[in-house]
Amino acid sequence: MGIKKFKPTTPGRRFGSVSSFEEITKTRPERALLEPVRQRAGRNTQGKVTVRHRGGGHKRSYRIIDFKRDKDGIPARVAAVEYDPNRSARLALLHYADGEKRYILAPVGLRVGDTVSSGLQVDVRPGNASPLRTIPVGTVVHNIELMPSRGGQMVRAAGGGAQVMAKEGGVAHIRLPSGEVRLVPIDCRATIGQVGNVDHEAVKIGKAGRSRWLGRRPSVRGVAMDPSSHPHGGGEGRSPIGMAGPVTPWGKPTLGYKTRKAKRSDALIVKRRK
Repeated sequence: MGIKKFKPTTPGRRFGSVSSFEEITKTRPERALLEPVRQRAGRNTQGKVTVRHRGGGHKRSYRIIDFKRDKDGIPARVAAVEYDPNRSARLALLHYADGEKRYILAPVGLRVGDTVSSGLQVDVRPGNASPLRTIPVGTVVHNIELMPSRGGQMVRAAGGGAQVMAKEGGVAHIRLPSGEVRLVPIDCRATIGQVGNVDHEAVKIGKAGRSRWLGRRPSVRGVAMDPSSHPHGGGEGRSPIGMAGPVTPWGKPTLGYKTRKAKRSDALIVKRRK
């Protein structure tokens, strides 16, 4: 894994960078593990835009990933490491001893030819998955379940890694990459190791067109608009946002305004993120 830079032959090349993709060993995905993805361009089932600045982008197919890791007692050999256009992490293609093939998130240190397994009695090695009750304190994990058998939901992005801080009663204390410490039932599964493609955060887009390839449309600042289009708009020359503070195009407070509603899972947060 590394970052590749180019000679400044164009303005976009000058500051842009890409992943070296040196860990990729297979360029064609496994056809049996593909599903079509319908591009919605930020629209909901009614056809209304609920997420702005989305649309276009390259056509993608979804890779079916085994987030549950529930195939216990059957070893699997890592056949390939692949690119996934739907996420920042890389994928590892597993060939199980019974002939089944599955994708998992590729952790740091997992190589083609390695053997991984899941279950109660597994070695503490990258790629192996087991319930938190059998994972030693201090171990770095990813793809963590919130409820048993639901499938991993936390710590799935490139370079992500959570740490098992302590275990007491029926819960484990997990420190997430954000710094938040959360209680997770010890029967929830997690995969050992840190998610691969650690250098992903160092990649620079370099030019506007590359954002369009990713399906991101332009975002215009409110102060650059006219007053009928945005509350921040209008005025002669550069004008401040005003005493009301930053707001959305519909007048709702934004940028620091707390909108998170109380959830039942809030009781499981021991320490808030930084």
